[in-house]
Amino acid sequence: MSMTAWTYPRLTCAATRAFSLSSARFSEGSTDVLLSQKLAEELKYEREAADEAEPEFLKTFKQQGIWKVEDIEGNDEVTLTRKFGNENIRVMFSIADIQNAEEPEFGQEEEGDSEESENARSYPIRVSFSITKEHARGSINVDSMCQDGAFIVDNISYYPEAQLGTELTAEADWKRRGLYIGPQFETLDVSVQEEFEKFLQERGINEHLALFIPDYSELKEQKEYVRWLENVKKFVDA
Repeated sequence: MSMTAWTYPRLTCAATRAFSLSSARFSEGSTDVLLSQKLAEELKYEREAADEAEPEFLKTFKQQGIWKVEDIEGNDEVTLTRKFGNENIRVMFSIADIQNAEEPEFGQEEEGDSEESENARSYPIRVSFSITKEHARGSINVDSMCQDGAFIVDNISYYPEAQLGTELTAEADWKRRGLYIGPQFETLDVSVQEEFEKFLQERGINEHLALFIPDYSELKEQKEYVRWLENVKKFVDA
């Protein structure tokens, strides 16, 4: 995705008067054509760079038949779900994290290492897991960071009502506030940490999933960006 640096001028009273006097000139949309052309150029570039075929990593992930991908067009959040015995497991992450990832400073990379660095680049993505059991109250929620093919657990919470751990509504978020979210994971006894890690890995929360999430996030972010360009251009042209 091409990024454009914007410089915002300091607002002054004179500038405000100039804008108010000249705004009538632009009321018919005399800038629309140029904007539409630039959007079309960007859209053409992104479409040519995109691969229409389903990527191999996604094909392999689906063929494994472990997780189901719930991806709603236009949303920046993705949910993965699966059954494990009498448990329902949900994995939630947002593509907003890769949009906010910092790019390396210009000149920091050696010329010979640019391709290797691009392949090895990893975006830290915040991932939440919720585990509920059929015919049982409550849920366990895990807050973690996904990076470099691993999940770094921040904390593990227990909610007495399953809905508190699974619903993404404003009401559920309000109810979660003030509740004890559990200790920081790193402060737990090492043996407890190790058993929790085994507990999660047995449920498919492992290296393979940690590698899939950044790849899928980039794929979805690219699709949403192209869709955004299409929608904005249609609106400008209408």
